[in-house]
Amino acid sequence: MLQQVMTEPKVITFREVPAPEPEQGEILVKVMNIGICGSDIHVYHGQHPFTSYPVTQGHEVSAEIVKLGEGVEGFHEGEKVTIQPQVVCGECYPCRHGKYNLCEDLKVMGFQTTGVASEYFAVDAAKVTPLPEEMSYEEGAMIEPLAVAVHAVRQAQDVKGMKVAVLGAGPIGNLVAQTALGMGAESVLITDISDLRLEKARECGIEHTANTRNEDFGDAMLRVFGPDKADVIYDCAGNNVTMGQAIQYARKGSTIILVAVFAGKAEIDLAVLNDHELDLNTTMMYRNEDYIDAIRLVNESKVHLRPLISKTFSFRDYDKAYQYIDENRETTMKVIINVQE
Repeated sequence: MLQQVMTEPKVITFREVPAPEPEQGEILVKVMNIGICGSDIHVYHGQHPFTSYPVTQGHEVSAEIVKLGEGVEGFHEGEKVTIQPQVVCGECYPCRHGKYNLCEDLKVMGFQTTGVASEYFAVDAAKVTPLPEEMSYEEGAMIEPLAVAVHAVRQAQDVKGMKVAVLGAGPIGNLVAQTALGMGAESVLITDISDLRLEKARECGIEHTANTRNEDFGDAMLRVFGPDKADVIYDCAGNNVTMGQAIQYARKGSTIILVAVFAGKAEIDLAVLNDHELDLNTTMMYRNEDYIDAIRLVNESKVHLRPLISKTFSFRDYDKAYQYIDENRETTMKVIINVQE
């Protein structure tokens, strides 16, 4: 089979390797689609602090089951699935208490261990999640980032009836905003400095938007939510400007959740955070229940994934996909690799 390998930053090669056989408890899948995310782009540019080379990428994936290993039950050949890419120890305190997304020895496929960018992939059956037959493979490859959004929204407990602000209208910010609405938020405001991304948010059903180049975030919250402002603010941009906006304009006693990963050390006003008794929370990846809810939200048409797909490339054109992203940073949301094309 054909397998992608990034031997060093910006150098992608392909090699022929034997197709794997599923061992006991494993499932062999034919990989269909792979999504490229911001962390993959960091690896491409040599900027990911926890990835070494060579590495086979791929962690946002849809696939078809082709063979079941011994002892695997509850699946069938030909079934449409996705894969949870976390590799965990199962023994540390977080793992023992159901929070395996925080495993002390966490590895992620495509970063610290082999990713799915091959024509076939053998994986532990416990990491395989069925997809509805009516869901496209392109949408299936986007369940992973949607699960990130579901887990992030859950960090505010139940958002039903809440007023929610989302800073950053990139793919994750868009999905956080859609998820909050899908989970019953009363109203959602999303901000960005890109009119195109805000237009994409409106296309996905997010009615309230604000370009913070032209409108102050505090004014936008008053316009949309009134003097009580937002109940929770999600920072999906992850920089000193957006976190500064969140802390400055949050209602006293409300919650801020950091979703994005900061590129460097943050410089934020902890005095205001303290004085206003703000809860600053964080979020990390997802767990199985987040995958299940992500699939449900798409199946119930409460989250729309297709508008986020900017372009699709064939497997052999993996490098061209990265070049396209680099050349179209401001207009690209999600790029998909079609492995079987």
